[in-house]
Amino acid sequence: MARSQDALVLLRRIIRSTDMQDKEISRCSGLTLPQLMTMQTLRLSTQITTGDLAKAIGLTQATVTSILDRLEKKGLVCRERGEEDKRKVWISLTPAGLELLKKAPTPQQDLFTRSFEDMQDWEQSMVISALERVAFMLDAQHLDAAPMLDIGQIDRDDTDSGNWS
Repeated sequence: MARSQDALVLLRRIIRSTDMQDKEISRCSGLTLPQLMTMQTLRLSTQITTGDLAKAIGLTQATVTSILDRLEKKGLVCRERGEEDKRKVWISLTPAGLELLKKAPTPQQDLFTRSFEDMQDWEQSMVISALERVAFMLDAQHLDAAPMLDIGQIDRDDTDSGNWS
């Protein structure tokens, strides 16, 4: 097999692994990966604004608002107007949201991040360089992407999980 075929097989494994993780998260928790990551970020703070939450997870405020709408409908997060500044809306997890997080699987990017950060600086640089080259080879260097291993639209509803357009 040509080396290009070896590379394509490895890329396909990564894509399949990501897809399988997405389905596992949905099956175990009823959430999409972005919804789960949003809730994990909320767990780290008692209350946070939508803008600060968006910055923390590397998504646009509009995308996070859409994700929060879905989570709020499920009773997993709540929004409260600020007492002192009524313009601020504070987001927090509900007890049901905290309980669901206890049962949720660990996302791949958490595993990746731990392993990546255990690598030497030169190894990290080599991995980033190789991935930048692959993105360029696939003409994907100009695409905007969130820092999460997920397939599909980031702000999709969990009922849309796995449906690509």
